[in-house]
Amino acid sequence: MSEADRAPHFVRSLERGLAVIRAFDADHPQLSLTEVARTCGLTRAAARRFLLTLADLGYVRADGRAYRLTPRVLELGYSYLSSFSLAQLAQPHLEQLVDRTRESSSLCVLDGDDIVYVARVPARRIMTAAITVGTRFPAHVTSVGRVILAGLPGEELEVRLDRAELSPLTARTIASADLLRAELERVRRQGYALVDQELEEGLRSIAAPVRDRGGEVVAAVNIPVQAGRTTLAAVRRDLLPALLETVAGIEADLRMATGPARASSPGTGTRRSSSSPRTPAPPP
Repeated sequence: MSEADRAPHFVRSLERGLAVIRAFDADHPQLSLTEVARTCGLTRAAARRFLLTLADLGYVRADGRAYRLTPRVLELGYSYLSSFSLAQLAQPHLEQLVDRTRESSSLCVLDGDDIVYVARVPARRIMTAAITVGTRFPAHVTSVGRVILAGLPGEELEVRLDRAELSPLTARTIASADLLRAELERVRRQGYALVDQELEEGLRSIAAPVRDRGGEVVAAVNIPVQAGRTTLAAVRRDLLPALLETVAGIEADLRMATGPARASSPGTGTRRSSSSPRTPAPPP
């Protein structure tokens, strides 16, 4: 966001403080003052003030000349995640799906241009993907992201496509807005998304949208698999029916947990009656 686009209420210092926290990640758990300043685009003096303030608040600790986050930063996201009733509601359904398919499954929501994992049940294998609640990925290269994007009103989708950075992550990644638009239309018609090694080589994932009682897509459930041991045909044949049944169960519980249905927005084409049968189109 450019300076000109920011609203008068925008607090730049808060933005910079959050940027300092986000500078630390799994690949960079420990950073020096210089590294923080360079990553966040700050002067060393400004970076030092932010780090010392975060240390006073208990979110950062100094380890010699390096800095690390403390477990207290988990408080920043815990309140949202722990109160997110959809995640709690979906958890037992995901557990049943994993027991049935022997594959991992997750519930994700759209946050900005990313999808965020809000519930996850890993498969019981020795080796599993390092994905946890809170993990984020670009929406356009994930199966969960595509089913959510496909459910957006046309104008909102176009705005997102215009600003999306469609950089290829693998040789298979759709990196054209026109091709992505066509793929999202297919996802909308068939009722699910199947992404083949676009986010990461060797990873396939199938996802279906979760709709509220008004028919709006509010989340998505996925099943990721290793490409080397599961064909695309097998994913559709063996996993899609169980996935759709799981989503239907989540939607049924969501209808019971929420109030009266909202009226559909005219002309958007993104909502349907929650009582409509969830029958996917024939595989392409």
